[in-house]
Amino acid sequence: MTSYSEAALAVLGATSILGTVTTAALTRSRAVLSHRCAALARRVVEQDEALASHRHREVAQCKELRHLVTARLPAAALRLISDHHPVPGGLLADGSDFAVQAEAVHDLFVEALLGERVRIDSAARAALRGACTAIQAQSFRLQTLIDDLERDTRDQQVLKEYLRIDQLNEQVLRLVQKAAIVSGSWPGLVRPDAHIPDIVAGATSRLYGFERIQVHTRLLASGVGVVGRAAEPLAVACAELMANALESSRGDLTVEVTLLQTDNGSVCIQIDDAGKGMTREAVVRGTRLVSGENAGRLLLTELGDPPALGFAAIGQLAADHGFYVSIDQVSPYGGVRAVVSVPSHLLTTIDVKAEPPSAMAALSAPAPRTPVPPASAAFSGPVAALRDVRASSRHDASELPQRRRRAAPLRDGSAPRAARPLDPEVAGAAWGEFEQAVAAGRDATDSEDKDKS
Repeated sequence: MTSYSEAALAVLGATSILGTVTTAALTRSRAVLSHRCAALARRVVEQDEALASHRHREVAQCKELRHLVTARLPAAALRLISDHHPVPGGLLADGSDFAVQAEAVHDLFVEALLGERVRIDSAARAALRGACTAIQAQSFRLQTLIDDLERDTRDQQVLKEYLRIDQLNEQVLRLVQKAAIVSGSWPGLVRPDAHIPDIVAGATSRLYGFERIQVHTRLLASGVGVVGRAAEPLAVACAELMANALESSRGDLTVEVTLLQTDNGSVCIQIDDAGKGMTREAVVRGTRLVSGENAGRLLLTELGDPPALGFAAIGQLAADHGFYVSIDQVSPYGGVRAVVSVPSHLLTTIDVKAEPPSAMAALSAPAPRTPVPPASAAFSGPVAALRDVRASSRHDASELPQRRRRAAPLRDGSAPRAARPLDPEVAGAAWGEFEQAVAAGRDATDSEDKDKS
């Protein structure tokens, strides 16, 4: 009996111990499971947060890509046309890889667009240059024909019509000439050393409304001239500035042109108009163009639609030949004062006796093979840029202005001597030599054009 009781007690004790151990194990296992469940829950929450962050990042990247395609790249293209178009920045500014790559795409687009733009502009320049060269050659031939008709005509009414055609051809030549210069060609004429008043008068004769231009000479010496390589470029620059002055002022207002000789050895051609002036933006843009600083990198597409070629042509000539142009001053009449400064290295002294400033105006009628009426003598001349007088459609042949040399006062205060009468035979011989030289120059030009074509 005693042995059974002991055995039962032992079994009960073992069972209690086993239950206690099992309970402890279950408790520990439950705690581990609870900890694992909490960890899994935290991981799920973290993964949900990461997924939400990735989704937000994906949305932001899609917005950045859409912003790049629809806003930044078009704005960058417009920015190349005009500085007024702002280019927005990227939406992602966190320095992430996607933001860096989006900025790289933008830069690559701008670089490719610039390269293609330069290539297209070069092709356009080449086409424009070729067309202008051909038109210039034909216009020069037409000018020669008009000159011959002017010399041979006897009818004053017919002469007036020829002069109207002559003036229109001059205006066409000026337009074609500045387009050729902007496209990379040369001005189209080679001139000898020329007096500055003659250059200004020749530039005036190329303009419609030239009768509104008044030239005042304040040169200290009558033999001041410009070297031949810069004579025609200077005439083109003056013609464009005077054309702007005429166009920006009323038809009943004059344009004052003053020739000044400064103390530093240069000569200034000052052009004052009474127009409305220029806006600050136009002054900044025009100053940049006429300075010639970016002449080699200037694109035709930067000149507007239709392109404004005048200032660009002036800047190209200034950069090539070394004179200076400013348009940022206000004239005494409230308009614009344009100043062309010719430095001393482009100036020369011309013997007034050997080369009178107004060679054509000084000569009487040449000795032609056919009789020529006196009224047409002042208009006979083969080279348009060296012509001394021009007519507009509103003037008779008798009313046409003639360029006159302004005699400088002598230093001793005495009056200048009167011009000696010219011998008609000597004048005719000089004129014949002049025509032969011009014809030879045109033949050389035509041969060069044929070789280029």
